[in-house]
Amino acid sequence: MIKSILTRIQQGHRTIAYPAGPAPALPGRFRGRPLFDTAKCPDGCQKCADACPTQAITIASGKIKLDLGRCLFCTDCADACPNGAVTYSRDYPLAVRQASDLIVDSDQELKLAAALDGKLRKLYGRSLQLRQVCAGGCNGCESDVNVLGTIGWDLSRFGISLVASPRHADGLLITGPVTQNMRQALRIAYDAVPDPKIVIAVGACALSGGPYINHAEVNNGAASVVPIDLFIPGCPPHPLTILDGLLRLLGNKNLISRKSLPPAR
Repeated sequence: MIKSILTRIQQGHRTIAYPAGPAPALPGRFRGRPLFDTAKCPDGCQKCADACPTQAITIASGKIKLDLGRCLFCTDCADACPNGAVTYSRDYPLAVRQASDLIVDSDQELKLAAALDGKLRKLYGRSLQLRQVCAGGCNGCESDVNVLGTIGWDLSRFGISLVASPRHADGLLITGPVTQNMRQALRIAYDAVPDPKIVIAVGACALSGGPYINHAEVNNGAASVVPIDLFIPGCPPHPLTILDGLLRLLGNKNLISRKSLPPAR
């Protein structure tokens, strides 16, 4: 017993300081929001849009629009561009409150998620219990959600926990494209959550169907079945992106008080 205690003391504090302190270092392969340098784009070039597997990129009148809800954060668009006009930022905050805010121009700032209104924030700001529903996901988003429960991230320190039953939850956290086999199950889970409730969609599949978009056996995301209060894009989103979105939804004071986030690049 004494050896165990001494070993634990030697290990020190393992939980990240974020958001009270700096964000943890992102891996070198991390890809944030795709960026388009229109100055390098020749007129009429559609190669990035043509290469996109989910039609997340549209080009009209020289304007490039990106639907982050459809984006898989792959490199197909960058690989197809002959002029190197497509790059990826290091920005991890990507969560928004409205589906329309996921569609942005190449030079437009992303409208990041605002906090819940006063009544809901008062109810859930200190304690938010979520039932996680995998609606046909590949387990990528599910794995990154699970990471938040490890000692390094310790989601519970913010009063946020995953619970076993929707009847014990304040809302749902949904992953996956909502397959036909999961459509009714998702609706049953939603109806079982007591009012008022919130719904969080995590990952490209839950936002739009992801790589399975418009397939006959999927419903192109959770919004086709239940109302969504928070959209977190990515394929899968990094745990830091998920955590940032959850804290923004709850109006975490450490995020609100910051004048700026860490440098994007």
